[in-house]
Amino acid sequence: MSSAARSSSARLSGPVAICVDRPLLALDRPFTYELPEELEAGLGSLVQVRFHGKLIRGWVLGPTDDVPARMLSVHKRVSAVRYFDERLLELYRWMSARYVSPLAAVIGRAIPPRVVSEEVAGGGGGVAARSGSPRRGANGESGETSVGAAPRPLALRDAPAASGALAERYSNGSPLLDALRDRAAGTFVVRTAPGDDAAIAVECVAVTLASGSAAVVIVPEVEPVPQAVAALVEAFRDDVACFFGLEKRERYRMWLDIGAGRYRVVVGTRPAVFAPLSDLGLVYVAREHHALHREERAPYFHVREVAARRAEIEGAVCVLASVMPSMESLALPHVEVEPRGRRWPPVEVVRPGPEGRAPRLVRALRDARRAFLYEPLRGYGVARVCRSCGEAAACAACGGPLRLESGVLRCTVCEADGRCPRCGSRDFGVARGGAERVEQWARGVAGVPVSRVASDSPARPPAEAEVVVGGIDAVKDLGTTDLDLVGILNADASLRRPGFGARERALAAWAEAAAWAAPSGRVVVQTEQPNDPAVQALVAGRPERFARAERERLAQAGFPVATPVFRVAGTSELEGELARLPHRTLLASSLEDRGVCLVAVDPSDLELFGDEVRRLAERGVVSRVEAEPHL
Repeated sequence: MSSAARSSSARLSGPVAICVDRPLLALDRPFTYELPEELEAGLGSLVQVRFHGKLIRGWVLGPTDDVPARMLSVHKRVSAVRYFDERLLELYRWMSARYVSPLAAVIGRAIPPRVVSEEVAGGGGGVAARSGSPRRGANGESGETSVGAAPRPLALRDAPAASGALAERYSNGSPLLDALRDRAAGTFVVRTAPGDDAAIAVECVAVTLASGSAAVVIVPEVEPVPQAVAALVEAFRDDVACFFGLEKRERYRMWLDIGAGRYRVVVGTRPAVFAPLSDLGLVYVAREHHALHREERAPYFHVREVAARRAEIEGAVCVLASVMPSMESLALPHVEVEPRGRRWPPVEVVRPGPEGRAPRLVRALRDARRAFLYEPLRGYGVARVCRSCGEAAACAACGGPLRLESGVLRCTVCEADGRCPRCGSRDFGVARGGAERVEQWARGVAGVPVSRVASDSPARPPAEAEVVVGGIDAVKDLGTTDLDLVGILNADASLRRPGFGARERALAAWAEAAAWAAPSGRVVVQTEQPNDPAVQALVAGRPERFARAERERLAQAGFPVATPVFRVAGTSELEGELARLPHRTLLASSLEDRGVCLVAVDPSDLELFGDEVRRLAERGVVSRVEAEPHL
């Protein structure tokens, strides 16, 4: 057992710092309480304390010298489970500072909801997961259980043989494998070649387990089950904890089992990055470019950053894998791992014909047996003019655009039924274009059946003789690598979408879709701007040119890559108060007595910024902080 595990399991008494379970910036500081020795609590214990006259929960953060003149005692120990150790607490504190979020919100997001009945009394009053026999705690005593217990040893013969893909086919592949074997901490950005995603994940985990360490693999989504997840379960079987798709009771039970050392590999979405594994050797983020790696609730963290930081704290290796690495990953201190030779399918750039039917695409579609057509726009078309009065089409309720989808005309903003704001007519001229229209014309061209993956239907790969039409919701980790044709339609519409990150998201989706084509297959991109850096990045299969152009564009807009950005809401005083703090960019808007500010902060000023925002929250000036908002 590591020294960290031993110190984490030590029982404490005397003055301790408590993080009360009140996730408010105005209360984001530790409070000192007297911890009686007979409670047998310590770092990570969930306890009950009296706070402002009420009994509430809190977590023990450790001993403290900040002793007030009057100090209350901890009322009771709520659970015998230790919910975190020193290293996880260091990660939580870093997240609280990085995302200007209450520490209680971070801990609450990292730990699954407690299910008391899953904490079964063992010998001497200990706890264990119901699904197994009572386990002793990491300190060897039966009175409590700590997360991060020492895992069972793994013999070399238990680990599947590495595929050799990294060392043989990737530059810097061997240094990555050496780092995994030697537990040499560092971040590696892996630009995966088409079809290699699952194999590289399995190889990295196999080498990690063979070295006696544990691994965490984070995927952005699990419906349908990604090929990488299926490959990991097939390779490591009972050593894998699939930490997703569970009911509350099952989730807590598995979390307890992970902390007790039952599993050596944890696979899941965002919460898996906090898995309480001991001897962690690898944190692997699959499809690191994906938007779902950002948490949409407080503390609004991004898995990419948290994974890199946890690996640094644990002395582990962080792998950020993607067919088209994000600019944020490339901005981290890292070693880049990329294919030695081009394995990207050929990419042909053509100008679109009528309704996006370029002659070259039509000919290719006619000959294809398996194909995917990527159309970013939904529906059948957009209403342009009212046929009754000639008024330009717009939503009568909010003025938004009207789109025809599944035979119904609705506003794309408020989803109200489409009717003319001037005469009330529902009869509009529609400019055809969208996934439904592509499905329609493709059926008249293709020699095999054509289907469409709607936004509310499960994604799936094309059958042996089928053309599938879909948008970004259809681009998943399906393991499809042998298509005859991938068509990227309406590329210009993807690049014109609002938001600073829209162009990068479009490129990532194109790259994942293009990777489904067989090496002998074809990728056809339709665009009026063939020299656009995003289009050329897809042609080259490399993000460098695009990243250079985007970095310059974002810097000119005042939001450079890797610069922390916050959306802060508060009173009418907010803008003036934030203007006094160090910042790179400050944009403000106000409505009566409320204000909202968008702030970009240099990393060197982040600590000061966070401290001052907390003080403003105590004064009531700041009411909400959202880190890394969608721009």
